[in-house]
Amino acid sequence: MGNIEITILGACFIFFMTCLGASLVFFFKNEVSQKIYSLCLGFASGLMVAASIWSLILPSLERAESWGTWSFVPVAVGIILGVGFLILLDLILPKIFNKRKKDGSYHLSKSSKLFLAVTLHNIPEGLAVGLAYGSAFLMGGNAFYSALMLAIGIGVQNFPEGTALALPLKESLKSKKKAFLLSCLSGAVEPVMVVIGIILSTSIEGLMPWFLSFSAGAMLYVVCEELLPDSQIASKHHIGTWGFIIGFVIMMIFDVALG
Repeated sequence: MGNIEITILGACFIFFMTCLGASLVFFFKNEVSQKIYSLCLGFASGLMVAASIWSLILPSLERAESWGTWSFVPVAVGIILGVGFLILLDLILPKIFNKRKKDGSYHLSKSSKLFLAVTLHNIPEGLAVGLAYGSAFLMGGNAFYSALMLAIGIGVQNFPEGTALALPLKESLKSKKKAFLLSCLSGAVEPVMVVIGIILSTSIEGLMPWFLSFSAGAMLYVVCEELLPDSQIASKHHIGTWGFIIGFVIMMIFDVALG
């Protein structure tokens, strides 16, 4: 394959794997039992925490090495900004769209927060692949295959992410089709960001620690605020806890094994 074809393949693969994972929602019955729902929420929580650590926070620290002893600064600030961003959206968006709850307060739904968190998480992943391809265009040679391996690694990780997003969305929206389409939409930002990353590969590398940690903060906020509490309420048999452990271990293995 030529270099252009390798680039297109990598960009399409990461999106395809998100949709493939989300498609598993069609194999579940119309009504998911409380135990399965608790397991899914726990699984999504564990997966998102592991992805935050290995896919976002640790790479953010590595890319901030130029800060020396203060390399934690962009990471810590980015995490706090990510949390603050979702809190701000939770305050502003419902008022804009008039999403008033019965008690008169305004709040984003759990499905909206989960969708936003996963979408934000996909943005720096797409940028990372775009930067890799941008560097390959500058260096040439086998660098394109290295970028493709990165895209494949992220794509494989996107499979369980697509599933973990689609199942809670299905319960919130009561629609398998909507859950699938929204999960695919969350992954559609990645190929777009690949292109942007390639175009801006020489100018945004220094901002990556901030992008990565910002996304980590958003994901951690949703896990703490929405997913974990509901996973424990939905079942009294530690199902949610086991789901968290399973999701965490699976994503850790993917991140470590696939880089």
